[in-house]
Amino acid sequence: MTFSPIRPIIEHLSVTTVDLARAVRFYDAVLAPLGLVRVADYDEPEGASACWGPPGTLPAPEGVPGAAPFWVQVREGPVTPPPGTHIAFCAAGRAAVEAFHAAGLATGGTDYGAPGLRPQYGSGYYASFLMDPDGWRIEAVAYV
Repeated sequence: MTFSPIRPIIEHLSVTTVDLARAVRFYDAVLAPLGLVRVADYDEPEGASACWGPPGTLPAPEGVPGAAPFWVQVREGPVTPPPGTHIAFCAAGRAAVEAFHAAGLATGGTDYGAPGLRPQYGSGYYASFLMDPDGWRIEAVAYV
């Protein structure tokens, strides 16, 4: 299946963690198979953070808006993701979906749905689901 490039509608998205080092290890591992790398780390007054995007990108305003769309920021206290919240990351194919899932399990994530076709979501929808160490539900999806 081939898609034309589209303009992103979300400039960036942040999730919170109580342990930034743990979250960085986890997201470095699960996002690598999807072609995303950590592109910046910040020590901000409201809490340290890290962000991921394609290699060579920077978050705005230093970089192009939308180029580094995923962030994790440390916060004190328990993290309680709102019910129903989940983040779906694009994957290039089945192998990337499978590597995402395996990397997540190896770095402290919890299985929330093994890699496989999900015909209830549409023809060719191939995905896997994890809970990150803070309880955020994440997904990698490819259209095959």
